[in-house]
Amino acid sequence: MNQAQLHRLVAQQSKEKDGTALFELRLATNLTLIQQLFFSLYPENQHQAHFKKLLDLLPKLFASRPTDLKEQDLLRLNAGNWYQSEKMLGMQMYVEHFNKDLNGLRQKIPYLKELGVNFLHLMPITSRPMGENDGGYAVNSYLQVDKRYGTKEDLLALTSEFRKEGIYLMLDFVVNHTSNEFPWAKKAIKGDKKYQGYYYTFDDRTIPDEFEKTLPEVFPETSPGNFTYIPEMEKWVMTVFNSYQWDLNYTNPEVFLEMLINLAKLADMGVDVVRFDALAFLWKKIGSISQNLPEAHALVSLFRMCLQVVAPGVILLAEAIVAPTDIVKYFGQGQTLGNECEVAYNASLMALLWNSIATKKTNLLYKSLAHVPEKPKDCTWINYIRCHDDIGLGYENQLIWELGWSPELHRKFLLDYYCQKLDWSPAMGLLFMYNPKTGDGRITGSAASLLGLEKGILLKDKELIDQSIAKIIMLHGITFAFGGIPLIYAGDEIGTLNDYSFRNDDAKKGDSRWVNRPQQDWETISRIGKEPSPQSRIFHALQKLIQIRKENPLFADNNDLELYHTGNDHILAFGRSNESKQGLLVLCNFDEKPQVIETGWIKKMGYFTKGEPLDLVSDQQISVKSGLLEILPYQMIWLKRG
Repeated sequence: MNQAQLHRLVAQQSKEKDGTALFELRLATNLTLIQQLFFSLYPENQHQAHFKKLLDLLPKLFASRPTDLKEQDLLRLNAGNWYQSEKMLGMQMYVEHFNKDLNGLRQKIPYLKELGVNFLHLMPITSRPMGENDGGYAVNSYLQVDKRYGTKEDLLALTSEFRKEGIYLMLDFVVNHTSNEFPWAKKAIKGDKKYQGYYYTFDDRTIPDEFEKTLPEVFPETSPGNFTYIPEMEKWVMTVFNSYQWDLNYTNPEVFLEMLINLAKLADMGVDVVRFDALAFLWKKIGSISQNLPEAHALVSLFRMCLQVVAPGVILLAEAIVAPTDIVKYFGQGQTLGNECEVAYNASLMALLWNSIATKKTNLLYKSLAHVPEKPKDCTWINYIRCHDDIGLGYENQLIWELGWSPELHRKFLLDYYCQKLDWSPAMGLLFMYNPKTGDGRITGSAASLLGLEKGILLKDKELIDQSIAKIIMLHGITFAFGGIPLIYAGDEIGTLNDYSFRNDDAKKGDSRWVNRPQQDWETISRIGKEPSPQSRIFHALQKLIQIRKENPLFADNNDLELYHTGNDHILAFGRSNESKQGLLVLCNFDEKPQVIETGWIKKMGYFTKGEPLDLVSDQQISVKSGLLEILPYQMIWLKRG
């Protein structure tokens, strides 16, 4: 019996409101694994006192959890895996870009409900340095709301309102690093040895140089190297991301204990999902790339098991943009299977969809997805096509070679296609973090601009505009149907174009990711439905797809997704099914020309046994001629069976 099943069984057997007995039972049930994980990181012969400190801490964290959230925890345990429901539909946003601040966001709840959104990921809202701060991921505090967004009381009022409206909230926990203005860093700079030990600090370059032999550069253009010299301290500090972001030293158990307190307090503010930022980097080891190490997995699992004892209604999301075969490892392996993160970004699907748009083929998508191990049944994906970040090209070289392509030339083609190096390409993206030494680079741009809408509007090309709208709808529709939580990036629901104003801001102009972080266009939204604009067409199409998803339990994540090979490289086909023998067949054409597929295999699945089946997307019957089904350019079909 896994942990989720045990929690549900225990919850069903208890009538106790405050949950104290359940807390004690959860702790007793999970104690062996917590102990094993702790001592795997912090040797028992040296850290018995620290483990006792952890055991003393957990009851205190539970006691301080608000009563209404404890009651919510019990309801969620009874409900089961609420995060796998077909009714989950998310949106990611910068609060200040969406509607000024937390109170402004609260005013827009009706808009979110109109679209069908009931899960929000707010980009960092805690205090951060002035000027460069990596979009808030350089944190001065884990719990203090930055003044630009309001106050802690505003956040508590917002989360309370969300609970009344059935909206779930995800906030970031920047678990790998703090800013150089964080209280611990300030004390370290002043010479406090205890807090210098909270970071990787070194008196000279001897150890840093050993690390540098294998550590890759995350931001080679703006922040080369992985260490920064701090004159006031006369020491080198590990700064894997930016010079103002100091990596936390988790080999020190005091760091883990302090961060566990911050995590629990964040959950106590009404957060439903905690996004573990950059968790692949949590453990550093000389001679390795210091990413995805076994110790990092053990550390994340230790956080998760402790949180599940204290606040079992709160779950973790893994922000691990890594190779496809590595992503599923953040759900847990071996004794921690299903006991690491409940949710992870399906970054592989995202990157592969953009590859299919550029190549007009799905062969790399099929090959890559076939190599991703199945996830645990109690875990789920977040499926998305865009986010605040860049698009990386982390495809497996061997699979590219097997298609007869050169990995290096293929990546160059993708960068050229999306970053305005090919006159015939409809995409208007920008290059991000290009490394001339390796030829590696990443892509930035809004979904609409990358899919041709910006260029179509500039050229007043109706055909290109129509194609781009079809692409936008198709890609989002795939994420709605693929199994998991779909996440729309705010503005994509109305086809928002690139925002080039970042070039006029000294704090942003060196980071082209700001081009796909636009202000929400409320003026355009006010005209939705009043005119047949591209924005209106996109909004209403996505709104309809969301409604269809929420009305059909087939879209819930039951680990039932199956890929089908049609014999046509331009077509993506996958299916969903449930215990009632109902089924959903999704067909998508990635080509600008109509494509046909043979339908014999579809008929054998029972989709044409009662005449022409209904396509849920177009709300029209699908006809077959001479045993062939025609799929129009960038068309998506949702066939329902039963």
